[in-house]
Amino acid sequence: MGYRLGVDVGGTFTDLLLFNVQTGAFWRHKTPSTPHDSSEGILTGVTAVCDKAGIAPADIEFFLHGTTVATNAVLEGKGARVGLITTEGYRHIMQIARSFVPGGLAAWIIWPKPTPLAALEDTVTIKGRIDAAGREVRPLDEADVRTALTSLKEQGVEAITVSLINAYASGAHEKRVGEIAKDIFNDVPISLSHEVLPEMQEYERTLTTVANAAVRPVVGRYVSNLRSKLADAGLRGKLSLLRSDGGLMSAEKAEEQPVNILMSGPAGGVTGALWVGRNAGLKNILTLDVGGTSTDVALIENLEPRRQRTTEVGHLSVRASALDVKTVGAGGGSIAYVPELTKALRVGPQSAGAVPGPVAYGKGGELPTVTDANVVLGYLPENLLGGTFQLDREGAKRAVQTIADALDIDLMAAARGIIDIVNENMFGALRMISVQQGYDPRHFALMGFGGAGPLHVNAVARLMGSWPAISPVSPGVLCALGDATTQMRTETARSFSRLASQTQAQDLIDILEDMAHQTRAELLADGVPDAEITTAFEVDVRYSGQAFEVPLTISADLLRSDGIAGILKRFDEEHNRLFTFNMDTPHEIVNLRAVALGAALDLPAAELPKGDGNPHAAKMRDHMLWMDGREQAAVIYDRSKLRQGDILKGPAIIVEMDSTTLVESGCVATVDRVGNILINLG
Repeated sequence: MGYRLGVDVGGTFTDLLLFNVQTGAFWRHKTPSTPHDSSEGILTGVTAVCDKAGIAPADIEFFLHGTTVATNAVLEGKGARVGLITTEGYRHIMQIARSFVPGGLAAWIIWPKPTPLAALEDTVTIKGRIDAAGREVRPLDEADVRTALTSLKEQGVEAITVSLINAYASGAHEKRVGEIAKDIFNDVPISLSHEVLPEMQEYERTLTTVANAAVRPVVGRYVSNLRSKLADAGLRGKLSLLRSDGGLMSAEKAEEQPVNILMSGPAGGVTGALWVGRNAGLKNILTLDVGGTSTDVALIENLEPRRQRTTEVGHLSVRASALDVKTVGAGGGSIAYVPELTKALRVGPQSAGAVPGPVAYGKGGELPTVTDANVVLGYLPENLLGGTFQLDREGAKRAVQTIADALDIDLMAAARGIIDIVNENMFGALRMISVQQGYDPRHFALMGFGGAGPLHVNAVARLMGSWPAISPVSPGVLCALGDATTQMRTETARSFSRLASQTQAQDLIDILEDMAHQTRAELLADGVPDAEITTAFEVDVRYSGQAFEVPLTISADLLRSDGIAGILKRFDEEHNRLFTFNMDTPHEIVNLRAVALGAALDLPAAELPKGDGNPHAAKMRDHMLWMDGREQAAVIYDRSKLRQGDILKGPAIIVEMDSTTLVESGCVATVDRVGNILINLG
């Protein structure tokens, strides 16, 4: 009997979802994260969820994991010391970078430039040259290479990047440098730019490969430690990690190219939302993933999430495919404070995290958080995780009272102010991925998940005009569900860089089919059956002279039927939607990509028994909460006892093991056939 375990490690909680592939039965568990060593929290959760299911860890065939270990290494500046080898004359490539300065209008007057991931003193150049057509102009000087590498070894670098000019056209010189580096460095990881990112634009290629090298030792240690501890616990299943673009990659591949898992954590929620959308008949969705530390938002159109060609983590922006997810420091653990200078309430981005956590958790936290405000207002009942986690309401009141005193207002007004501000922060992030991308949010449903998402989704839906507001089944562990139900994915890229007017459709088809063979072979090597592999293609197009391109999904059949003109028509439409104008300039085809996909888990959602519309059987007790400036009577319901068709009028609170859903006054919630709660205006 096959079991798949999805595991998502967040800043506050580690979420686990165990699936029986044959029956569709599932078990869920949340356990506090252990930031000092994530594997401890994971193993605690594995033991607990296996006990619930009555199985042994050895029965798990697939361990599917979303992790922020690479993200945190970049954000905290804990990546490895990288030695960079580049072509003679290009030593300052990381320092020159690009001239783009962030900020609106004339940008910031003072902008401290981020420190390059490869320092100038750790950058060496070598003799040898490949031209843009992939021809050798000057042979590699191997004695010079050995001298340069030896100097890096003496400086104590912990990872090596080889990024030579025009290596995207031919990687022959890089391969040889990599071979020499292995002789000199033994166990130090070596990243070659033509393997990590075989695309033109030398700065982006170098930066992406340097970032890959910087996190390789950190990710390698993490994966090795996790694999060892899982084996000690008896788990022998295949370990795969979630990519930034929402697919899965083998743990071995993740150790080699960790730049592809920089946004692994947020991607799980989007893939989980896709599974919910397919089963609930929803096609256009805005996601609101609210955890303890941050909120991640994304846009799904026609059950296809928006992807982008850059992965952004802090100041770092690398060329690697990722779901278009925006993150703000607004979560259940976000700390509220009143600066002395402005006397204006602020919420986040600082977070109480897992340790010590909100004051209401009773783990030593002293600063007021969003969770504490929800407890004070009565939105969050005083027990979590099915009653196993008791909340300290009096402690939460004392903490929020410090905000009330600083603002000279009453307790409830202060608590509601905290909630209003954090909702506005989420609203701002959602506008970035909808309105600012040319989408009308009123055409989308808003799905709230994560531990705190269903608490805020109703209020944020009001701000967005996005209805219904959805609380999906198992919202608190939806990221883990996404990890468990997504598919294996790999991709490769090649630069093309030719005017469309000088290109025939067959030119593209020949290259794409060759790339498809390469990506298919990679998935076969990872154990994916040949019959389950499908291939998709992407092409980057721009107006000639532009610095940025727009990626489009295409197929060989579409190319044969519509030709190059079909691609250009789609590009003009997308360009106009994104930027509100088109140009008369000739089109240029810049890059080609082939994506190989394994089969997604075809797991239907279990249908609930039909009810008569009256949720009385699920009622737990009457309750009082503060809403719309006054105390109001509400009802608390047990989600596990709701039936399809049940109608719940706000204000109401629906509790379950992993999350709490708030239905505001003036709104009505209905339960659909598979258990999702759909909230609309009354």
